[in-house]
Amino acid sequence: MGRLIARGGDGLVATMRRYLDQLTLSLAAESVRSYDTTTRQFTAFLIGFDPTLRSVAGIDRYHLEAYKQHLLARPTGDGAVVSKLTRRQRLRTVRVFFEHIIEWGYHDAPARNPVFHGDIPRRDEPLPRFLDDPTAAKFMRALADEPDPFRRLVVEILARTGMRVGELCALEADAVVQIGDGHWLRVPIGKLHNDRYVPLHPHVVALLGDWQTDRPADRSGLLLFHDNRPLTRDRVARMLGRIAQRAGIPRPTPHQLRHTLATQAINRGMRLEAIAALLGHRSLSMTMTHARIADPTVADEYHAVSEKVEALYTQPKTLPADAEGANMRRLRADLHQRDLGNGYCTRPPQLDCSFESVCETCTFFQTTSELAPTPRRQRDHAVERDQLTRVDLFNLLLERIAKEKIA
Repeated sequence: MGRLIARGGDGLVATMRRYLDQLTLSLAAESVRSYDTTTRQFTAFLIGFDPTLRSVAGIDRYHLEAYKQHLLARPTGDGAVVSKLTRRQRLRTVRVFFEHIIEWGYHDAPARNPVFHGDIPRRDEPLPRFLDDPTAAKFMRALADEPDPFRRLVVEILARTGMRVGELCALEADAVVQIGDGHWLRVPIGKLHNDRYVPLHPHVVALLGDWQTDRPADRSGLLLFHDNRPLTRDRVARMLGRIAQRAGIPRPTPHQLRHTLATQAINRGMRLEAIAALLGHRSLSMTMTHARIADPTVADEYHAVSEKVEALYTQPKTLPADAEGANMRRLRADLHQRDLGNGYCTRPPQLDCSFESVCETCTFFQTTSELAPTPRRQRDHAVERDQLTRVDLFNLLLERIAKEKIA
């Protein structure tokens, strides 16, 4: 950060350097490099944006909001803008920086963290990219025809164990052990700071034995050391590219083979806990992302309801066998439904009801001649259906209306 000091902001740079020095004591070198890149970029922005800024304690929301705009508009080397994932990573790193120096009691720490949770873009949750079954089959057939024994061994281990490529390159010479009748592979401490044992497929054990028989002695201490060169990420990527080209498929990444194994396992009944142990996941939430792919329960229920929905479109247009019977029942019901003026009563005609005109027979009921058409229509309806009790009720009502008209 010496060049930044020459431009000003020596207090900023000193605090950043002190912070990074502390991180080297607790984090892996790769993580420290990531923090170093982000803090350098953040410090350079602050010095260029506000030349008067001399200390970390002077950083406030004004500076942070400008930095957010800078990340959003800043082009990358190929002319594209900084991705959402990169913006998220950098803002999180800056937020953690402030959290740490405030917690550690740095004299140059601000009174409060200027980076709020709402400043950090929400993380997307895309499903893992994997090879579907037909594509994976093409890849594995091409791998079986691979003439180079070392290349075939490397890719077979990667595809059948779900290891991370960094773990594969760091396998130690004594990584393979026999427990009972099976062979296991000790995966070294890596990304999640834990090591684990994974079972080795018998086919891989045979390939490894054949390769080690013809392998010259070396002092590298690594399992996969060949042609006086250790295995690297780039070398593995080139191996995958050659095999994919022969299979006629796009080149997969090493991590896609990891996702492919997990997806195949979970959709063929392997328990989540077992998959998590195989892949070295620290929590089941990491493994659950694979459970969302081709969920058999979702598929079963979807196909079940699809059959019912399709029946709506494919059922014959003719009426079902009992449709005529249903229509006849409705007609019979219409024959005995009773006109109540503002509705109908569907009580069977053989069941008389003394409350049929309860309102009209009440001593408090009043009516006028303008309302006579309704009870007259109800009486005629009763006459047509030979409902004598109703005829008498409505005749009495009409007589009452006539008397009130005369009065």
